[in-house]
Amino acid sequence: MTTDVVAKLALKYSNPGPRYTSYPTIPSWSEDGVTQEQWKEAMVKGFNESNETTGISMYIHIPFCENYCYFCGCNAHRTTDHSLEKPYIDALIKEWQMYLDVFPGKLNVKELHIGGGTPTFLSPENLIRLVDTLFRDVNKMDDYMFSFETNPRSTTKEHLEALYSVGFRRMSFGIQDFDPVVQAEINRPQSFELVKEKIDMAREIGFNSVNFDLVYGLPKQTLATVTDTIQKVMELRPDRLAFYGYGHNPHLYEGQRRFKLEDLPVGDVKQELYDQGRAMLESIGYHEVGMDHFAIEGDALYEAMKNGTLHRNFMGYTENTTQMMLALGASSISDTWYAFAQNERTDDRYMEEVNKGRFPIMRGHLLSDEDLVLRRHILNLMCRQETSWEDPKLYTEELDIARYRLEDMENDGIVVLGEKSVKVTEIGVPFLRNVCMAFDAHLWRSDSLSKAYNVSRDIQKEYIEKARQAKLQQTS
Repeated sequence: MTTDVVAKLALKYSNPGPRYTSYPTIPSWSEDGVTQEQWKEAMVKGFNESNETTGISMYIHIPFCENYCYFCGCNAHRTTDHSLEKPYIDALIKEWQMYLDVFPGKLNVKELHIGGGTPTFLSPENLIRLVDTLFRDVNKMDDYMFSFETNPRSTTKEHLEALYSVGFRRMSFGIQDFDPVVQAEINRPQSFELVKEKIDMAREIGFNSVNFDLVYGLPKQTLATVTDTIQKVMELRPDRLAFYGYGHNPHLYEGQRRFKLEDLPVGDVKQELYDQGRAMLESIGYHEVGMDHFAIEGDALYEAMKNGTLHRNFMGYTENTTQMMLALGASSISDTWYAFAQNERTDDRYMEEVNKGRFPIMRGHLLSDEDLVLRRHILNLMCRQETSWEDPKLYTEELDIARYRLEDMENDGIVVLGEKSVKVTEIGVPFLRNVCMAFDAHLWRSDSLSKAYNVSRDIQKEYIEKARQAKLQQTS
């Protein structure tokens, strides 16, 4: 397929879409979506089904940042007041104890990731205290993996030594772009030399896995800056990286209102940035893993993709297939497979609820039988680029309608449709999000979601009628 054809497909399918770290997606959840008792029941069910086999994943959110990165869409509290560390850590420990009190046995932890915000806002001593306390009555599985996000400007050798001493071996750097002009626009100045210094330091201490986050579509970004950034990536050689598009939502994030629209690459220009970066990464030995992620041969993420065990949750792609993910801290999201719960967004409100002895749930969702089936298919597509509903347990009537939503993509060479299956082609991988949207029943049924993602409600009626007529023919 020619470059021109691929460019036309990128333009045709450029409408926004969820990243599908969950299904149903967060906009479908509600404030009364899960009660305290329902959440406890869902946790026990998930624990009983998976703790002894796969173990659980953990996420801890540290919201504090000393600096304001203008592009950022994460939940962050900008402050230089480090007296906030202790009460927040105390709340994390209290929340964790609430979880432990619910479970009928000792938890087996497979993976832990600390994100933010800036995890290394916390002092080395407080990081050790937090992890040691959380794992006092918890088992680490033999092949556990602990990772954390790091800002090279605030991470010291003492931070790295402290985290290594309590079991961390993987670290993730928010690089975005190495160009100083782009860095100035997003207010994240960090030189190549500084990043290299911290990576060399970490590897000398014993860290054996490094991830980079790169973003395309940032203000003042050009093909030249992306090319220069990837060339610097070649030299630093992270084991894996994420290369994803900047989402411009100035109505949600104050920092993004500083950007001039004329400085933002959009449409074909933004697509060129991705195409250039992707081609360069593949030329130096990185393999695309799922959507927006890349890894070198030998990395656990690449091996999981090869052997069909790749998994996706709110932390992104992971080699660890766990049914449950328990998350601590403000705005963090937990998943028992049967229910989702998101914590209060502000650290003050979060701590207030925890100190009352309540799970600090801001919103959530109990999955219906249909949700559970569609969730499985979307997860299959995101991780293995194919799915099938030959097994009656994996069938729901919505799949008949979803198949008709994919017909245009089949004509464009993005998917291959079987009678009860879908397979994404090599050309179709960049459009995984669009393929999954065809299975998103909540999106198609909601006026607000369909408008947000440019989904036609009128054509939805056509798909439903086609599925109805096909079923009538089968039964006649």
